[in-house]
Amino acid sequence: MTNSEALNLFRQTGALLEGHFILRSGLHSRQFFQCAQALQQMPIVEQFGEALAGRVRSLGAVTVIAPAMGGLVIGQEVARQLGLRFIFVEKEEGKLVLRRGFKIAPGEKILVVEDVVTKGGRVQETIDIVRAHHGTVVGVAMLVDRSDGTVKLGVPTISLIRLHVEAFPADNLPPDLAAIPATKPGSK
Repeated sequence: MTNSEALNLFRQTGALLEGHFILRSGLHSRQFFQCAQALQQMPIVEQFGEALAGRVRSLGAVTVIAPAMGGLVIGQEVARQLGLRFIFVEKEEGKLVLRRGFKIAPGEKILVVEDVVTKGGRVQETIDIVRAHHGTVVGVAMLVDRSDGTVKLGVPTISLIRLHVEAFPADNLPPDLAAIPATKPGSK
């Protein structure tokens, strides 16, 4: 699946929104990837999962881990496509943690899967959790890399969509964004 083909699936499903959005990072943007809109369709989940799995198979992961909520659907599908175990981290008191009895064995080769990355904060938190449990992160896979490859995580990084989407601090908005009320679609 090419960058363009994946982007077209986002457009066809209404998952690529245009307007004024506040991202989880606190930055503002004209575009928002509402992955849940695309990932509610199982045939599309399978297509995305197959494409990502094909690109990461050679990394040799034995487990896939995803940060909840965004990475859950695609993380589980990538794990299914690869025939691997799937676990996730979730928020507890505002911080991602490994719960539910999930264990990471020392040296266990783990692939982190996320839906969208802008600054990489949740992915980095997930990597830190894996390492704190003495696991080995073999790579990060994502549907959308909004940073166009500028986020450096210190491991191989694979995405289906890689593009630069402008993002602005709240105190430095261009006039067109400042004139439109902002929404936070990811937190609804």
